[in-house]
Amino acid sequence: MSERSEQYDPQALQAKWQPRWERLDPFRAGEDDADQRERRYLLDMFPYPSGDLHMGHGEVFAIGDVVARYWFQRGYNVLHPIGWDSFGLPAENAAIRRNAHPAEWTYANIETQANSFRRYAVSFDWSRRLHTSDPEYFRWNQWLFNRFFERGLAYRKGGLVNWCPQDQTVLANEQVVAGRCERCGAEVVRRELTQWYFKITEYADRLLGDMAQLEGGWPERVLTMQRNWIGRSEGADVSFRIEGREEPVTVYTTRPDTLYGATFFVVAPDAPLAEEIVSEGQRAAFEAYRAEVAKLSDIERLSTEKEKTGVFLGVHAINPVNGERMPVWAADYVLSDYGHGAIMAVPAHDQRDLDFARRFELPVRVVVHTGLADPGETGVATAGEGTLVNSGPLDGLSKADGIQTIIRILAEKGLGRATVNFRLRDWLLSRQRFWGTPIPIIHCLDCGEVPVPDEQLPVTLPDMRGEALAPKGVSPLASASDWVNVECPKCGGPAQRDTDTMDTFVDSSWYYLRYCSPGYEDGPFDVAQVRKWGPIDQYVGGVEHAVLHLLYSRFFTKVLHDMGMVDFTEPFTRLLNQGQVINQGKAMSKSLGNGVDLGEQIDRFGVDAVRLTMIFAGPPEEDIDWADVSPAASQKFLARAFRVMSEVQAAPGTDPAAGDLELRRFTHRTIDEVTRLVESHRFNVAVARMMELTSAARKTIDSGAGPADPAVREAAETLAVMLSLVAPYTAEEAWERLGHQPSVAKAGWPVADPALLVQESVTCVVQVAGKVRDRLEVSPDISEADLEALALASDKIKPLLDGAPRRVIVRAPKLVNIVP
Repeated sequence: MSERSEQYDPQALQAKWQPRWERLDPFRAGEDDADQRERRYLLDMFPYPSGDLHMGHGEVFAIGDVVARYWFQRGYNVLHPIGWDSFGLPAENAAIRRNAHPAEWTYANIETQANSFRRYAVSFDWSRRLHTSDPEYFRWNQWLFNRFFERGLAYRKGGLVNWCPQDQTVLANEQVVAGRCERCGAEVVRRELTQWYFKITEYADRLLGDMAQLEGGWPERVLTMQRNWIGRSEGADVSFRIEGREEPVTVYTTRPDTLYGATFFVVAPDAPLAEEIVSEGQRAAFEAYRAEVAKLSDIERLSTEKEKTGVFLGVHAINPVNGERMPVWAADYVLSDYGHGAIMAVPAHDQRDLDFARRFELPVRVVVHTGLADPGETGVATAGEGTLVNSGPLDGLSKADGIQTIIRILAEKGLGRATVNFRLRDWLLSRQRFWGTPIPIIHCLDCGEVPVPDEQLPVTLPDMRGEALAPKGVSPLASASDWVNVECPKCGGPAQRDTDTMDTFVDSSWYYLRYCSPGYEDGPFDVAQVRKWGPIDQYVGGVEHAVLHLLYSRFFTKVLHDMGMVDFTEPFTRLLNQGQVINQGKAMSKSLGNGVDLGEQIDRFGVDAVRLTMIFAGPPEEDIDWADVSPAASQKFLARAFRVMSEVQAAPGTDPAAGDLELRRFTHRTIDEVTRLVESHRFNVAVARMMELTSAARKTIDSGAGPADPAVREAAETLAVMLSLVAPYTAEEAWERLGHQPSVAKAGWPVADPALLVQESVTCVVQVAGKVRDRLEVSPDISEADLEALALASDKIKPLLDGAPRRVIVRAPKLVNIVP
């Protein structure tokens, strides 16, 4: 643009450059082994195709694209792929409503999102696109399942699950709100189902220990969440005899030193043990209580806010250290899958036990002297360190010594042993829904569970649609008799396919490996290609995936490492979490009427303004309140920067050395700062520095050396390259107008000249009583004493002071604050 009167038209730039970029395909990763460029693999968590892109997509993909484009500019061989996590319940529900097949809704939404991604100008390598609902992909889910099955890592067992009687399907704990289904509001019950599991607990120690590799690369809060989820604890398994039961019951405790303080025994009401040992006189009360507990989720049962409930089972346990009889209760705060589904209750030193004891008037005995008041009187358990008392041979010992001593005593008597326990439970992967990967197992009365042979994979889904997909208490696949009934691969006799599908977290647990060779047909991925690209250098996505997806991916990677298929044990070297895009202080929702449509924002302000607003709003990990930001202001800045870059008159290739020295110094300081800011993910501050460079170049054009000065071209070209990270359309058009061939994305990151980073002077602000009263040009090396003297001698400052000031605060070389 040579005329300043010409308007900045973001829609016209998008219409011009989107088809040109599609032809140029500038972001295809290099596959030639002769390519010696350093490889970098950046991955954004892939989207679910539930409609068009929303504001959250706009934020996370803008953030990831800053890093990817920066790496492209630095000359790396970058892999930045895209795909879709395209199996799942929303598509199935949509198909039921529309009397259609889930694939129709799924793939239509994928195309909608793909078109929006292209408009949003994300630097994807489109040649590696994948969809997890494609048979070419989920075939390898099944292949991997078979390998896990062979290694004893996939198994089937009965287990209690949350069950919605109206939708007739299993619910995750997160889908149960106040005991009711979040979708239909029906009261949820607990139901025993035979399900498939992955034995993730086999890798619990490694999942915990290998976090050392992630320190400094992952947000600490994510590592903490995973550590807490895995929940490793050291303690003891202790044997308790139940009166009337031949076999002793094993209880896990982290505080065996407090055994002398155990005054009652608690069993999970849904544990088989409770039903086995309850006396006939208490059976009716127990069964009524168990039915009430079945309506609660695990989260609700463990809530510290919930009043303690329970029922006496009519039997007693014997404390192995002192022989005391302890009443056995069933209570909802004990879960059947924690330890062995039973606990010894030490109310003086555990708050939940104390709350229960006070509710049912059970005895409280202090066995750890902490110097605090008696918990039986205060209602506050003393769970910390102290000296053991009322504990026979343990009296006078510390906690650590007491634990060691009691474990030794128990072991000598055959009543216990030291052990390690984990909060982590095996991964329940069965789903009673249609739109997912069929589990590749055939059930034969004679042969048992038989994996579908690899050469018969993939097991594809039958053609079912509409009402046939409606939940009926079992998977919809169970009604497809022609699909279900098959010959056993082993004996040839009559058999049936497994009718459950896999949890969609299976799909996302290894997709990052498939991107390295998406068309590979001899395995889930080309091992050689993964060794070239893996592990992922930078993963970008929401903190809501901190536990499940990220933990499952880590588990899969370790199994694949043990299978010799990858040469690393952690899939994601660095993790960047983005915040949430909210509006008016609240999460966007239809019910609140505060939703903002990404497409509408782009139509109004242009892609670049929306992307710039997302990046400039704050650090990536913080929430963005759309009510507090201004895409209109971002558009105005881009128009101003575009005019600066368009008014350059010096010819391409002009040596900037003869240009305006002040502007050159500003440009090179900006290069130095923005480089460091992008490397440290302080993208919003990097944008602020680009804005400052725009202003400096504008000043030089209007009231300095003018648009023909070589330094103006250097500043404009620097600005175009830097802006390409956040505003690719604006930057590309400016780059072309500056006389260069596309694409600016491959122009090369500018390098700061160290000689131009040396400042001859800096501006020092002088404040009196907090108000700016003068500005001084001083040496960057000036001492605090000299700077204070210079400020006090200023002709603008002296009249404001009545005698010596009370205090002078000096922050050389940029600030002097005088308190009169």
